[in-house]
Amino acid sequence: MTEYKALRHIPTANLFRQGDVFVLFGELFGRGYVNGLIDEARAAGMTILGITVGRRNDDGSLRALSPEEHAEAEAKLGGRIVNVPLMAGFDMDAPAGEQNPTEMLSGVTLKSWQEDKLDWEKVERCRQAGVARFTESARSVMAEIDKSIPDGANVLFAHTMAGGIPRIKAFLAIANRIYKGRGDRFMSSRALLESDLGKLILMNFDEVSANTLKYLIDASSAIRTRVESTGGQVRYTAYGYHGTEVLIDDEYTWQTYTNYTQGYAKMRLESIAEAAWKSGVAATVFNCPEIRTNSSDIFVGVELSLFPLLTALRKEGGAQGPNSWAQQQWDACQALLGDGVSLQSILDKLQTYLKTETSAGFRNFEAWPMDNTPELADLMIGTSDEITGLHMDKKALITDHLSALVVEGTGPLMFHGAAEKIAPVLWLNHDIIARQLNALHK
Repeated sequence: MTEYKALRHIPTANLFRQGDVFVLFGELFGRGYVNGLIDEARAAGMTILGITVGRRNDDGSLRALSPEEHAEAEAKLGGRIVNVPLMAGFDMDAPAGEQNPTEMLSGVTLKSWQEDKLDWEKVERCRQAGVARFTESARSVMAEIDKSIPDGANVLFAHTMAGGIPRIKAFLAIANRIYKGRGDRFMSSRALLESDLGKLILMNFDEVSANTLKYLIDASSAIRTRVESTGGQVRYTAYGYHGTEVLIDDEYTWQTYTNYTQGYAKMRLESIAEAAWKSGVAATVFNCPEIRTNSSDIFVGVELSLFPLLTALRKEGGAQGPNSWAQQQWDACQALLGDGVSLQSILDKLQTYLKTETSAGFRNFEAWPMDNTPELADLMIGTSDEITGLHMDKKALITDHLSALVVEGTGPLMFHGAAEKIAPVLWLNHDIIARQLNALHK
């Protein structure tokens, strides 16, 4: 278990400047944490470079981006993208003439998945094939990126790869029951983890979300050696999740979303950063708060922990008064609620939710990530549905606004925190994010 270390000060180290290089190791698709980090790199005048995960042909084979796709991806990033596919994971990989894991799982159904078995020797051959493909492509990409990094420049590698669920039809129905189900539709997350399907998913999560950080560090070793020998410095950042401190009864308390199946891979990611740190490589996993993203929306209730950020904005030096920035955030959130619904009543509901015996039972850092339970599903999903229903428009939620604020706050914390070289794993909780936001909007 990683030692808990929260960032308690606003970092101010300014390592990166005009002519330095920012490398996004993961493709930019939509809303997410890395947007805040890219904004900081662009504001500092850094050269922006990126990679692509590639695309799949109709037959499942991996290909580079078409000229149109490449131009669109570069416009979205605002920088150059090396067009060599870096799709992580092994669910679509196999030695020549053998089935890949997705094909092995093609017969899985909602009725059969807990009994369906996999041939683990075949799975391991697929994993090795996937790792060989990815690491070879990573070496090729880094050799190309090396050409765009001047001697003596500082380099920031931002690892953003995450995910790894195989594309099988039955899994969506299974996931809906595990992550969204309650009552008769509730399904235990432990049942998934003990099935062969779940074990494969955990293996693929490790490859996508965690091991790719090591592959990046290894593949960029020549860049690191050259840059450091000519006076530059290299940093690596990665996005973790391992619970977040939020205000409960005016005290910052660690809490977490449950069930977070990717948590095992996120802990592996932390261990990779710790090992790199010990070998002299400045890699930091920043454990960020829960937000709503394209990928997190499968988890109903993950967004609930966002609401106390509003209280933190006031607690952490937010100027008072009708025209203050902190008050403007309250007003913006109030405007999203239906007639007769007060924002304070929502925050009161959240405090009630967080203080229940059921919620408190999952605040066990050592046991993280804990399995779901019917009681938690009823409480968490029920609270989420109730609060969503109090909005004027279910497509314009308070948690969207608060997610954007968290992204804005984490950007400079990570950018300057990586420069300061503080620790291999850091928690960014509501206190420091609120303080950073208030400082930005003084």
